[in-house]
Amino acid sequence: MGVKRALSLQKLQELFPSYSFDILSPTTSGVVDTTYISEQYIIKFYERDIQEKIALDADILLHLHSAALNVPRLLEVSDGWHLYERLKGDSPQTIKLFHIQTLARFMAQFHAQKIKHPDDFLKKYEIQKTLSKIKKYYFRFYKELEPLKEYTMQNDGFIHGDIFIDNTLFNDKKIAVFDFIDGGSGAYIFDIAVALLSFNPNNRPLYTKVFLNTYNQQRAKKIALDELKKTIKIASLFYGILRIETQKGTSRAKKLIFR
Repeated sequence: MGVKRALSLQKLQELFPSYSFDILSPTTSGVVDTTYISEQYIIKFYERDIQEKIALDADILLHLHSAALNVPRLLEVSDGWHLYERLKGDSPQTIKLFHIQTLARFMAQFHAQKIKHPDDFLKKYEIQKTLSKIKKYYFRFYKELEPLKEYTMQNDGFIHGDIFIDNTLFNDKKIAVFDFIDGGSGAYIFDIAVALLSFNPNNRPLYTKVFLNTYNQQRAKKIALDELKKTIKIASLFYGILRIETQKGTSRAKKLIFR
C-alpha cells in the first residue's frame, strides 16, 4: 500500500526495540494504508478504523501459519504501527504453468481450513448501491454489469477475495500470500475465479484446466469447469465495478468487464 505518514529508521527502532533494522523503504503504490519495507519486516499503519479486523486478521494468519501455509505473521504492535515478518520471494513477471499449479495447491490447502469469519465478503461492497451509481454516471457499462444484480454467493468459509499477483510472492516453487485483512465469508469458487483473473488474464484454457485439476486433486468437493467459467465472468464484473468506483476511471475496468 501507499505512504500517508512519515517514519524514520530511528523512530522505527524506538517503536520496536527488540528488533534490529538496517534499512527502511516506503512503498510507492497504493492509497489505503501506510506501508514500509525493511530487510526482514513489513511495517504498516492502518489509516482506517479497523481494529477488530486487525485482531481477527492476526488470528487468521496465525492459524494459517500453523497449517504450514506461507503467510506473514503479526509480530508486534506499537503506537498504532504493526510489525509483520517479511516473506521471501518476488512477484512473477511472466506466469508459467508451475505458478498455476503452486497457486492451486495453496488455495486447496487454504480452503481446507474452514475458518469462520463474521463479515460477508460480498455484502460489504454494497453492489446494488454501486450499480445504481454506475447506471447514472457510466450507463454504457451498466448493461454489461447487470448480471451482478442477481448474483448471490454461498458461504463455504473464509476467502481471501483478492489473490492477485501483487498479493503473492514466489520463491522458487514456493508461494507466499498476504493481505488477508479484507477477506470475508464467501464461496471458494469465487476466490478461485478472482485469482485466475490475475494469473490467467487471457483466459488460456490450458491454465484454467491445470489449475482446476490440481485443486480438485486435493479437495473432496470438486469444482466443475463450466461453473468456474461462469464465476470468472462474475468476478470480472465485480472487480470491474470496483475499478470504476474507486479509481474514477474505466480503462482497467474495461479490461475486466469485456474480457
